[in-house]
Amino acid sequence: MATDITYLKYDNGCKRMYLSAIEDLYNKEIMAYKISDTLDMSFVEQTLGEAFKKVKTSEFKNLIIHSDQGSHYKSNIYKSILKKSGVRQSMSRKGNCYDNACIENFFGHLKTELIYQNSYNSKEELIKSIDDYIYWYDNCRFQAGLKNMTPAEYRCHMIS
Repeated sequence: MATDITYLKYDNGCKRMYLSAIEDLYNKEIMAYKISDTLDMSFVEQTLGEAFKKVKTSEFKNLIIHSDQGSHYKSNIYKSILKKSGVRQSMSRKGNCYDNACIENFFGHLKTELIYQNSYNSKEELIKSIDDYIYWYDNCRFQAGLKNMTPAEYRCHMIS
């Protein structure tokens, strides 16, 4: 898994919200995401909790979550949650954005295919748009790297 946070503007660029997302590196599916008005630690914790609900307990010992060296991911709270769950933490090298390219790539698609093409007058509009996009990304958007399947189709195909 890979995780990061990005910001999204609304109200003519005057206000911003933050999106925390966790991507399954196996099939590029967005396993969990949360949107917040603030960069507090709780929405990162909630994103992690949502992702953990989708992972079998027996798989936690083999699970690795990768992030950049942002303050949320270096915090004792975050490290403690991972340690209690038995999940290994991986972090990018300092100043190297390529280490976290997978989740950054998703954010790039989100912004190019959705955010930059629209304007949002309220946070409710932005949140609804993000919800719709992530559903579409996981279930409808074909990806060449997944043999022209969607992330959901690829997961089902590889299971069967």
